[in-house]
Amino acid sequence: MASTSPLISCEHCGTIYRRQELRPGEQASCSRCGSVLWRYSGLHPSGWLALALAALIVFIIANAYPVAIMRVQGMVQAASLPEAVLVTWRQGHEVVAVMTGLAGLVLPLLQLVLLVWVLYPLSTGARPPAFASSTRMLRLLAPWSMVPVFVLGVLVAVVKLAGMASVSPGVGLAGFALLTILLTTLGRLSSQSLWHYAERAGAVDLHIPHTRPGDALAGCHVCGQVQALPRAHPDSPHRCVRCDSPLHLRKPDHLARTWALLIAAAILYIPANVLPVMNIESIFGDSGHTILGGVIELWQTGSWDIALIVFVASVMVPLTKLLALAVLAWKVQRGSATGLRQRTRLYGMVEFIGQWSMLDVFVVILLAALAHFQGLMTISAGAGAGAFGTVVILTMLAAMSFDPRYGWDMAADEADHATPLSPRVAHPAANPPSAMQALGNAIHKQEE
Repeated sequence: MASTSPLISCEHCGTIYRRQELRPGEQASCSRCGSVLWRYSGLHPSGWLALALAALIVFIIANAYPVAIMRVQGMVQAASLPEAVLVTWRQGHEVVAVMTGLAGLVLPLLQLVLLVWVLYPLSTGARPPAFASSTRMLRLLAPWSMVPVFVLGVLVAVVKLAGMASVSPGVGLAGFALLTILLTTLGRLSSQSLWHYAERAGAVDLHIPHTRPGDALAGCHVCGQVQALPRAHPDSPHRCVRCDSPLHLRKPDHLARTWALLIAAAILYIPANVLPVMNIESIFGDSGHTILGGVIELWQTGSWDIALIVFVASVMVPLTKLLALAVLAWKVQRGSATGLRQRTRLYGMVEFIGQWSMLDVFVVILLAALAHFQGLMTISAGAGAGAFGTVVILTMLAAMSFDPRYGWDMAADEADHATPLSPRVAHPAANPPSAMQALGNAIHKQEE
């Protein structure tokens, strides 16, 4: 008799587990690759709704007030994030304005609105309208919401301008700091968690997969539903039986897309570091500043801590992402099945640090909005800013295109002498283990 226990798939290695309720403080980790599957949460949909509403209110306040105020010879210039984006646009740097406007304003706002839209019905035990499309959108938006990066950018901008004039933080900065805390907390609420709440409320159905010879189990990245798919062609397109999202056993053409994006990012990385990201026009003359030049300037003025932060975020992080993804793709391409746990951790690190490289781009638009005194000093974005922002986007897309599960498939193939790149057939465990033991052992038995 088939078990009705819900299943969950590890997104990093494809192992299937039974889902069980956790106790406070517990988290379920994959016993194969070590990735965290899910954590205990004491919040119910009503609690998450309160957090989302609070974040939405704070978001409005943070953007209504200036994040910093600059005073020079009796002149005062205040800047909020919307004003910084608008100034950058008016200066003719539309690409930079669009990047920062989307990452700091539009996408976080859309994310919060969608969360409120979904959580309010869930708090009453009902299925939200357009639940599937809303959760698909939430999953897409999550990595592109860069409010924490903007907050750090404000601090760097204040330090950079401190030697030129009197600069003080504004009310908006406090709002963004609080918003960062709220968004970080809400970041633990994944699209799959929302579907799990809907399952518990009886608002959506739970499908129990039944495998046949030649099938394998795969989990939907949006709703978490595990279902049986033919394993003969792992990159063939399918649709989730529950949320109708596109579904593949493995991401199609992942290596080709990853390499293409990495090569494009590597090419743009050169002008991003050679061309000035910021231009300064003042009564003392005009000058252009590159990323590394800005780091050196901060170091020479005594702000070595901020210089180190900028160097790590704007120089080391992009380079690390490029090299790490290149190594991961090369390992899969040559069929290597060694060091899989280390490679999985490396991939997780690349995913985590992805957005922080946008720091310098946010710094530039804030400096442009604050140091905007006609006839005295004007700061504007340089050609390098657009190139650098594009590098950040391309490396993030490359990380999203890469599928680390192929490496684990190769390890399975070496053990079983099966066809390469074909995931093993997975069956629900007859006796699910405890939550303290990562909620189950992987099922690696192949269909006869």
